[in-house]
Amino acid sequence: MKEEMRILEVERMEGDEIKNFIMVWLSVFTSLIYCYSITRKIPKGKFRFLTIFPIICLFTFLPLNLSTIHLGATTAFFIAWLANFKLLLFSFGQGPLSSDQSITFARFISIACLPIMIREDPSHLNPQNKETPSHLNPQNKETPSPQINQIGPKSPLNYAIKGLLVALLIHVYEYSQYIHPKIILLLYCFHAYFSLEIILAIIAALTRSLLGLELEPQFDEPYLSTSLQDFWGKRWNLMVSSILRPTVYVPIRSVSKRMLGRRWAPLPALLGTFIVSGLMHELIFYYLGRQETTWEVTWFFVLHGICLAVEIEGKKWLNGKWRLPRLVSGSLTFVFVVGTTFWLFLPQFMRCGAEVKAIREFAAMAEFAKDIARDLGFDQSKSEVTVL
Repeated sequence: MKEEMRILEVERMEGDEIKNFIMVWLSVFTSLIYCYSITRKIPKGKFRFLTIFPIICLFTFLPLNLSTIHLGATTAFFIAWLANFKLLLFSFGQGPLSSDQSITFARFISIACLPIMIREDPSHLNPQNKETPSHLNPQNKETPSPQINQIGPKSPLNYAIKGLLVALLIHVYEYSQYIHPKIILLLYCFHAYFSLEIILAIIAALTRSLLGLELEPQFDEPYLSTSLQDFWGKRWNLMVSSILRPTVYVPIRSVSKRMLGRRWAPLPALLGTFIVSGLMHELIFYYLGRQETTWEVTWFFVLHGICLAVEIEGKKWLNGKWRLPRLVSGSLTFVFVVGTTFWLFLPQFMRCGAEVKAIREFAAMAEFAKDIARDLGFDQSKSEVTVL
């Protein structure tokens, strides 16, 4: 009887979550209709910012209506971080929402609230302009922004293998009492990365099919990084890097140039970018667990920002005269990233119960898939499909 009541309660909560999810995204679409139709008639600048600021506040509070990992955390990342930063740039006539003055409504909505980057063709750049935009410049070595590699979409087999690995990890967690806690934490790292890449790939594929956009990959096998600069600038979550550059890095560097000079201006800009990234991660974790922050995640990004600044300055000082073998530098990078993740990042993740929620949600999705299979007439005992 208690088990039946528990199942009914879980089903009720799941139903409420789906309803809340629909209402949240209806609010998002309505708000973006406002931004597209009204604020585009208002000149860029402070007045446009004042008209958009209420939407930014709304997008910050909307994720509080959701509590699951796959619906809540994903929505929080899309609207409270990416959409808000893009709208902030749009207020001042910058960013992807302002790059095309004749942008359609469907494209405006997609770019505003989805983690996509439109692939730019360098041949379309003005040949008279000798300065290539920094996000397309492979020689830009002083910023955390992505330096676009000429990599195309990964094969379906790549994502299928990662999907199978996620399913395998979920099964392995059932035996976690027999596995060393550090190994479990390492598995959580890969689980989070594989899941995030699969979710973003699905969204990118849908956007490509519906809008015909060529999209930049969001990840490029970050476990193969040979340095922190390679990890943060070229391989890990390139959408976040590209949106942090114009909203945080460039303004801080501009101010720092007047105070510190051109030589040292990138350093405070780099550190400021990582601090903002840390604060946004703290916000995402708050959405997940509704717990008071301990600031460990912020310190994780502060530490990485400082170490990246040291690495960049070290490369400038050596001027290419000496470098570690790729195998050694790659191993050191992997150990540093994973070690600091264990130390400062995962504890907050564990305290908010994110891994337990994720496993429970995967189990619920598996049960849902089984129910669909039964509804379609799949008899597991006979391993055949009955035509209804």
